[in-house]
Amino acid sequence: MNLTEILLAQQQQPTGGGAGGLLSLILPFIILLAVFYFFIILPQSKEKKKRQKMLDSLKEGDTITTAGGLIGVIKKIDGDVVTLKVSEGTTLRIEKWAVSRLHGEQQ
Repeated sequence: MNLTEILLAQQQQPTGGGAGGLLSLILPFIILLAVFYFFIILPQSKEKKKRQKMLDSLKEGDTITTAGGLIGVIKKIDGDVVTLKVSEGTTLRIEKWAVSRLHGEQQ
């Protein structure tokens, strides 16, 4: 037997790594997807639900901060529009999505 015949015989022998090789290729992607889900997607959806609950609970008399940093008291809620009193004689109309934080109720 010469060297060429030996090399051809080794190439033709089954390696037995069919299913195990495929699993070792896919496993890192599965782990990566799990990491993305638990560290990015899940916290983001929890925060979105928390924010929606806060927007749904808004009522007249609540003190809020807008996305632009204005602080005022809600005087009226008409659908998705909030009328906000920012100082004596000054009211603003803003979209409900622009409310970033709820401080509590005005006494």
